[in-house]
Amino acid sequence: MERRPRRYVTLEGYAVEGGFDGPYQPSTCFRPTIALGRHLGPGDADGLWRDYEGVLDLVPTMGFDGVRLSVEWARIQPRRDHVDESALARYAIVASYAQSLGLGVTVVIVDAAWPAWLGLEAWLLPWVVPQVIEQARRVVRALDANGVVVFANPESLVNGFLDSSVPPWRQGARVDADLARDQIRSIHAALGDDSVVGPKIVATTRSVRVDQPLEQISSALDAECDELYVRSLVRGRGPTSSAGLLVRRGDVWRVQASEELLEVLR
Repeated sequence: MERRPRRYVTLEGYAVEGGFDGPYQPSTCFRPTIALGRHLGPGDADGLWRDYEGVLDLVPTMGFDGVRLSVEWARIQPRRDHVDESALARYAIVASYAQSLGLGVTVVIVDAAWPAWLGLEAWLLPWVVPQVIEQARRVVRALDANGVVVFANPESLVNGFLDSSVPPWRQGARVDADLARDQIRSIHAALGDDSVVGPKIVATTRSVRVDQPLEQISSALDAECDELYVRSLVRGRGPTSSAGLLVRRGDVWRVQASEELLEVLR
């Protein structure tokens, strides 16, 4: 009998939480280009940093097995020499709340928005490797998550050296792209062997966006993998936002996805 992959819906922290890349807020790799007006930052976003619970309550009714939560490194470690334990504790509360609803929780260690202090070309710098490993251990020890994804989209990070679509906003730097890819792979391999993080890493994953045609979504759902991630529960704002399944009307969150889409996702 063919095993169905676990279907998780994503929560892209940088896009949905609010409170990044503004005055006196945690800074990410997007801060320089936001300051230059190249694109808008997340601003207050959907304010989920204070109210993740409000959207998590709707997930079980939508038929998902769990959530993939991006634990934002810039919020936990806004400066190289400072770890915000209260932020780490908040993420732990969110993960625990989701599990209390019967949901699985997979956490992302590095997504598209890494801390500004790592530098725009972080994936070329050898000193960044132990920093990622320590952050992964920190998150796994603090959150009782069911699974771990080290990099949400490693190829997107590499593309920052090729097509200027994401930091470091380079173009055609093929040698650097190959070096970045090798370093990202070495970090993943090191964490795979790590006694704290390794046992939690989800082996095979795939993502699907909800703004694709239903035929494409249905085809993606048939992929052979351990966890399939539907992007995303909430749209959010800023350069990493993605089409969402929920919308807020006043202070109340409601499902905006069509019943036809939800039926396919189930």
